[in-house]
Amino acid sequence: MINRRIVLAGVAALAFTASASAEDWRAKYPELTFAVIPAENASGVTERWTPFVNYLSKELGTKVTLRIANDYAAVIEGQRAGNIHIASYGSASFARARLTGVKIDAFANDINADGSTGYYSVFFVKANSPYQKVEDLKGKNLGLVDPNSTSGNNVPRFELNKMGITNADGYFSKVVFTGSHENAILALAQGTVDVAANQWTSDNDSTLAQMLTKGMLKNADGSPMKKDDFRIIHKSAPIINGPYAYNADLPEEAKQAIAKAFFDAPTKDKAAFDRLSDGQKKGFHPATTKDWDGTIDLIKFVDSLRKKAS
Repeated sequence: MINRRIVLAGVAALAFTASASAEDWRAKYPELTFAVIPAENASGVTERWTPFVNYLSKELGTKVTLRIANDYAAVIEGQRAGNIHIASYGSASFARARLTGVKIDAFANDINADGSTGYYSVFFVKANSPYQKVEDLKGKNLGLVDPNSTSGNNVPRFELNKMGITNADGYFSKVVFTGSHENAILALAQGTVDVAANQWTSDNDSTLAQMLTKGMLKNADGSPMKKDDFRIIHKSAPIINGPYAYNADLPEEAKQAIAKAFFDAPTKDKAAFDRLSDGQKKGFHPATTKDWDGTIDLIKFVDSLRKKAS
């Protein structure tokens, strides 16, 4: 009887300790900031992410605030300073953060509709243009996304190097950083650039597909543009989907709770998850920081290209 009481007391003590530990991290972090990179315009980001962030707040039992970063570097520096606790990264920006000493841990990435966990960098041109391959575009204008974008800068430069174009800035008449994936497509549609680098998973899962669905792309006469108005002239090898990462110094209980909330999202709040992914993703895949070691090698290689070009 005494032994049973001792065991029960021990179990109760452990349960109390676990509960107290959970309460401790929430007391220390009454608010968590979740930052996202600017793949689309600010209003689009807000509409897409707000339901999911509200779901996280409910699941974690602490307020989660959405921060729409001005650019990729702002996410990196925000996590370095500890002002951002959770972030959605592209593969290259995550690698850049690690290379510059930001203490972050990847815990998940997206699962595509077909079950894969990767995507591609592509070069888009307008379908009515004469350009059939990248080599046709010497002396033309190239639209990129951001220096820290995977599919919008780093992989494109790597792909160009494989074609023998080691100095993109010298090969093209002008190389423009547009600031977001949407802006790169808009620049192409409006004729500001002749070719645009962008992300693409499938015909129905890409920045272009999202913009067409929202009616954001118009012809000169005001009529809506269609998928057939654009053509892919080059596609990279598969790229691992970018990670979701939290600060490495967050309490373990907080990390576990965050990861669990992500993995439970497709069933616990399907509407919020579907809004986030436009119904094009199946869920979140468990990931570790080492999964992006290969992207660090890519970043180092692209950095070496820039040094040679300068």
